[in-house]
Amino acid sequence: MKNEEDESLQVWTKQVFASGQKPTQVTAMYDNWSKTYEENLGEGKYRAHIIAVDEVVRLVPEEQRRQVRVLDVGAGTGWVGTELLKLGFKNLDALEPSEGMMNQLKSTGIYTLKYQEFLGLGQNTIPSDTYDVVVVSGAMCEGHVPVRGIDDMVRVTKPGGLVVISMRLEFLETVEEYRNRLEPHMNQLEQKGVWHKVARTVVPGYYCGKEGVVFSYRVV
Repeated sequence: MKNEEDESLQVWTKQVFASGQKPTQVTAMYDNWSKTYEENLGEGKYRAHIIAVDEVVRLVPEEQRRQVRVLDVGAGTGWVGTELLKLGFKNLDALEPSEGMMNQLKSTGIYTLKYQEFLGLGQNTIPSDTYDVVVVSGAMCEGHVPVRGIDDMVRVTKPGGLVVISMRLEFLETVEEYRNRLEPHMNQLEQKGVWHKVARTVVPGYYCGKEGVVFSYRVV
């Protein structure tokens, strides 16, 4: 059933979302999961990528899609890129720290540049002011992208560009890194004139019947 985690999926999510893990430990989990990831999350269980893509499509006019440069953060096996390509986006790059996931997304042939690195750890090599759209789907989780990863997203986005983030709504409270920190940091950046909020939308059916939230911001 799409609203339930089966036993195999429960095993994987328990591992990758375990608290207190270092980023390298999380990526090692994804390396092992990469070959069955799409099978485990198929059949409508996981819609983070669809939800993120819907928001990007809403904000980027069809006539601009061939020209805009897009960075898919935490690209996984390439689900976001696959959907964006169908909808007219041609200039797609990926950031994915897991080697196993990177190998899967490379096989799609969708992405031009592929960065196997992290956000928010002070090691990101992507040039500033590079992308018209930065899209983050399902990467805001326990032990994944830290709050300061938001600063990297802003840095690599061109002035006037968009940052779109889809994540599980409950993680704003249940993930210690984000509780009372993630949204306040986003709001502080807006108060400083770094970006402005386009929308914050709670959506149903994000993951196994759980709600998600989509943030969209335009960088100043």
